[in-house]
Amino acid sequence: MSGSTVLADLSTQMADAVERAGRSTVLVNGRQRYPASGIATAPDLVLTADHVVERDEDIGIVTHDGTEGKAKLLGRDPASDIAVLRVSGVTLEPATQASAEARVGQLILAVGRPSLGGPMASLGIVSAVGGPWRGGRGAMLERVIRTDATPYPGFSGGALVTADGAIVGMITTGLSNGPALGIPSAIAWRVAETLAQHGSLKRGYLGISSQPVKLPDAIPTVNGTRPNVGLLLVHVEPNSPAANGGLLLGDILVAMSGQLVEDADDLQGFLTADKVGQAQPVHIIRGGELRELNVTVGARS
Repeated sequence: MSGSTVLADLSTQMADAVERAGRSTVLVNGRQRYPASGIATAPDLVLTADHVVERDEDIGIVTHDGTEGKAKLLGRDPASDIAVLRVSGVTLEPATQASAEARVGQLILAVGRPSLGGPMASLGIVSAVGGPWRGGRGAMLERVIRTDATPYPGFSGGALVTADGAIVGMITTGLSNGPALGIPSAIAWRVAETLAQHGSLKRGYLGISSQPVKLPDAIPTVNGTRPNVGLLLVHVEPNSPAANGGLLLGDILVAMSGQLVEDADDLQGFLTADKVGQAQPVHIIRGGELRELNVTVGARS
């Protein structure tokens, strides 16, 4: 097979992938500026970026065939920049979620529908897949996708698409001041399902401010492991879960739920929605001694 034939076949495959994903990618007109994009996850539901939705109702939707409909906000999570819309007046074609996670070096397409002229696309590779990643608004995402595919204006809420047209992530420029990121589809779909059912996403919190400190070698082990770094509590909010659980200013938090905590990201990673309302064992150093308290994790929307 000649090189030109291989290139032609690849070109056709990329165009087919955009066409397939484009049938589930809609225009979302929910802000004063230019429209953005969204991904149909059900015949009447659209997943999009939270920062592109500036009103709760009368949101314009345009499908791949030019049909116009209306949508209203069903749920949103500003921290992860995900929103879910309920659509009326049109029936959407749900997207196909990729069966495997994105891989570094994989060819990827960024697909959006920011105008009535049809889908737009750019080609790149997956530059990195990693996590946990902490956003500027407090979210802790298990994984994020970085790509050098160009996110044109209005691509937020659009799709990162594999060569077979399956969607591996949702594009957003609302999580950082740097390059656009992709929220892996497994995470985005899961958050969207919760938002569709409950309207918001619970996050655990303790009500503390802290800073990492190095610990002396004489510190006892926690579950057989000696901590090297802990979190010095520099503020404990009154009537917070931490205060109610007995944590005090000056305590050094070294473990939660039996796992060592060395920085704020570690702590945030433990404060998942399933921990809300549950008492968790917390190991602290107070007066040079290792102590164990039970703290009931609170909820912060």
